[in-house]
Amino acid sequence: MSLTDFPMTLKSDAHPGQFSEADEELLELIQRQTFRFFWEGAHQPSGLARDRQKTTGDPDNDLVAIGGSGFGIMSMIVAVERNWISREAATARLDTMLFCLERTPRYRGMFPHFINGRTGETIPFGRKDDGGDVVESTLLFQGLLCARQYFDRETDAERSLRDRINRLWLEAEWNWYNRGRGKHLYWHWSPKYGWAMNRKITGWNEGLLAFVLAAGSPDHSVDAEAYHEGFASGADFQNGRRYHGIELPLGVDHGGPLFIAQYSFCGLDPRGLMDRYADYWQQNVRHTLINHAHCVANPHGHDGYGPDCWGLTSSHGPKGYVAHAPGKDFGVITPSAALSSFPYAPYAAMRALRGFMTKPKNRIWGRFGFIDAFCENLDWYARTYLAINQGPIVIMIENFRSGLLWNLFMKAPEVQAGLLKLGFSSPHLVEGQFCTGARV
Repeated sequence: MSLTDFPMTLKSDAHPGQFSEADEELLELIQRQTFRFFWEGAHQPSGLARDRQKTTGDPDNDLVAIGGSGFGIMSMIVAVERNWISREAATARLDTMLFCLERTPRYRGMFPHFINGRTGETIPFGRKDDGGDVVESTLLFQGLLCARQYFDRETDAERSLRDRINRLWLEAEWNWYNRGRGKHLYWHWSPKYGWAMNRKITGWNEGLLAFVLAAGSPDHSVDAEAYHEGFASGADFQNGRRYHGIELPLGVDHGGPLFIAQYSFCGLDPRGLMDRYADYWQQNVRHTLINHAHCVANPHGHDGYGPDCWGLTSSHGPKGYVAHAPGKDFGVITPSAALSSFPYAPYAAMRALRGFMTKPKNRIWGRFGFIDAFCENLDWYARTYLAINQGPIVIMIENFRSGLLWNLFMKAPEVQAGLLKLGFSSPHLVEGQFCTGARV
């Protein structure tokens, strides 16, 4: 089955979750083809996710991405659930991945941004970024905790996976990155450069999940003040202004790149998730609709933009990697921005998916699904796929279709503990339970 097997129509009277049979089959195809990035396109010695892959041939290096590997683990769960791979094949791949992660140098329990998948050694992301990366580690732990919840059978293989995941998880010293129970959680620490980067995780961004896991850690938790007085007190946290007639509760003007509504929420279920600052379902829906409205309005007159072609987020572009957003719009559309928005704007996402199918197939579609980005102004199509963009496509479409990853992650006792400690409410939470860090 290929893209050409699907008629170019969208069931006009569909409701979210009730698309036509052809639409459901198309979503399955997109998920399955994209999953191949993490299965066939993985770094074979380690099984971990390459940071990027090429449309033809594999990169001649051993660089793998820690955060992207977390998305890869979540994608494998989808693959087992949808019978694309066997449960045994998935546990065998996880065994390989964990073997590499266990021998990878960690920095107070945190992983670096990039590692050498063959040796496990740290590959510096920048001159002083050669140590622990809290946000990348968070995305890895998001995947590992989902795997621990999913692979729950009482077999030797699955018990071993759970035990090994717990050991890695329990060694993460979130409080070290809080620098003595201060008011902030810091993004990086290096044995060589210490806190020289001095980057606080603050303002509305992809760092939300780090605070949930840090607060819920059984042995190395941080106080709620780090969230309220650090993350939520940043200059770009609260907004309240209107864009295209849509009020945006949190974040920078126009919402910023769409990955902010996706990375933390691959596991965190935003439906009914609230705290004193926002209703996170409304936050993410509005962020998505503003991004969509900007592309439809197309104030810069970029070629191709419209209701059939929208979505701005961080990706490759003709001038390198850029955090594309309404406020930084260079005419580059990233398919994952719209495709990972199915939970929030299913009709707009499906229309974009159908629109992407009208582009030159040999340039926009390949062995691992849709390419990372394209710019019709310059007739430019990326020749790469990125782990951190491919992963959310599989995961967020699945959350739209079944809620699988949301349900797994939100059942983890550490997640519940962290949310309650920070003052969140959610239909997944049982008040009065998991008030302190919990072990599994």
